[in-house]
Amino acid sequence: MSAPESTAAWASLVVAAAEECTAVLEGAAAKDWSVPAGGLDWSCHATLDHLALGLVGYAGLLTAKPADRYIALFASLDPKAPVSARLEGIRIAASLLAGTVRGAGAGDRAWHPWGHSDGPGFAAMGVVETVVHTHDVARGLGLDWSPPDGLCAPAIGRLFPDAPEGHAPGRTLLWCTGRGVLPGQPRREQWQWDGAVR
Repeated sequence: MSAPESTAAWASLVVAAAEECTAVLEGAAAKDWSVPAGGLDWSCHATLDHLALGLVGYAGLLTAKPADRYIALFASLDPKAPVSARLEGIRIAASLLAGTVRGAGAGDRAWHPWGHSDGPGFAAMGVVETVVHTHDVARGLGLDWSPPDGLCAPAIGRLFPDAPEGHAPGRTLLWCTGRGVLPGQPRREQWQWDGAVR
């Protein structure tokens, strides 16, 4: 599974993942978002908040370029915000990350607990977070949605070099992140990606 070579292409994938996420979830705004998101302990609302903060955090890491720590960026989210405002926040956060990826130099690196990474690496992290948490929320809300192969394949190629081949990328990403099964593979109980620059 190959990954895009240009930072502009990676930035576009982040935005595309956010557009996919919000398009899927906007139609479910009237549902009960206090229910757990898929197999997570978080509610669907809390999962969206986690996603928005994660995308902004990746942009912050890539901007500050710390060598050994998380950044001291704190954001507060309105717990009473309607779903439409939360989904708007996902699009904003993805745009911030995409802009940061576009502006990152080829030699820029920043710390992440799962491997110091570069612009494309943080873009891939943003795509994975967006796709898998959209899947979590969709499951929690009873929506029939599967991660698009076109978004998943590049992220797998960049972050999961040991992923088994021969399966649809959407199903493979769910397996890589402990959310699905693949024929002939044990279900992952623990997982992490490898953000190291290759």
